[in-house]
Amino acid sequence: MHAFRPAGAGVKTGLFQIIFESDTPLGKGFDIALAVLILMSVGVVLLDSVESYHQRFGVFFYYAEWVVTVLFTLEIGLRVYCLEKPRLYLKSFYGVIDVLAVLPTWLALFIPGAQTLVVIRLLRTLRLFRVLEMMTLVGEGKLLVDALKRSRGQIILFLFAVMMLVTIFSSLLFLIEPAEAGFTSIPKAIYWGIVTLTTVGYGDIAPVTPLGQFISIMIMLTGYSIIALPVGVFSVEVINTLRDERYSDEACPGCGKHQHEKNARYCKFCGTWLDEESLDPNAVEQADS
Repeated sequence: MHAFRPAGAGVKTGLFQIIFESDTPLGKGFDIALAVLILMSVGVVLLDSVESYHQRFGVFFYYAEWVVTVLFTLEIGLRVYCLEKPRLYLKSFYGVIDVLAVLPTWLALFIPGAQTLVVIRLLRTLRLFRVLEMMTLVGEGKLLVDALKRSRGQIILFLFAVMMLVTIFSSLLFLIEPAEAGFTSIPKAIYWGIVTLTTVGYGDIAPVTPLGQFISIMIMLTGYSIIALPVGVFSVEVINTLRDERYSDEACPGCGKHQHEKNARYCKFCGTWLDEESLDPNAVEQADS
């Protein structure tokens, strides 16, 4: 599903299909080569952080990192060039990641040590999912994100109620327990309450009075009983999202974004015409006028 393009846009169309699509040999080859380059560049940074390797191969690592950075910078330039609305791509998740992937090396010219942040490039390997026909995993990830968005109101309310309980119980422990036990302030007691409620139990602070220990037992039991609540809410929203799932993975030639509805004719992000089988009605009307 690609937008109708006038004659003369063949170069951009070809670049778009190679860079943003993975249903052709060139597209798959491009994404695989990109992923390999990303992994190699991250490996260079990891090895360069080892002192013995840095002393022996530091110069090689330095030039290798700059070669990769220049290639990635050129790649971003090509992505911007072949899109009709590049600003939307630069604001998207992948666009931000692509830019962040090249910034550390350039920033290292002004901020020593910034190049270690190139491990961000690992996020770019998410593009490899399309090449390996693993878009079902990406779709499942989007499903979980959508379910989380739907349940955020209930989860926020749940967290607020939990924090109220923790604050109340912790304030009681601050009044009951001696300072020698570690309850020197209400915030310190709240820290203990959260550790106890989540059943983590570091043991750095513990009540010593019988009443304080009884309250601790109540908090522990409360923690076990309420942990399942947000899981249930989230599960319900996952089921509801599954019922509404109707997305395709075609890239928009305008902004490069994926996950449009299967019957969509226009991109929901930028409004670009998506149906390659017919002309854009708006473009036809403008041409007739």
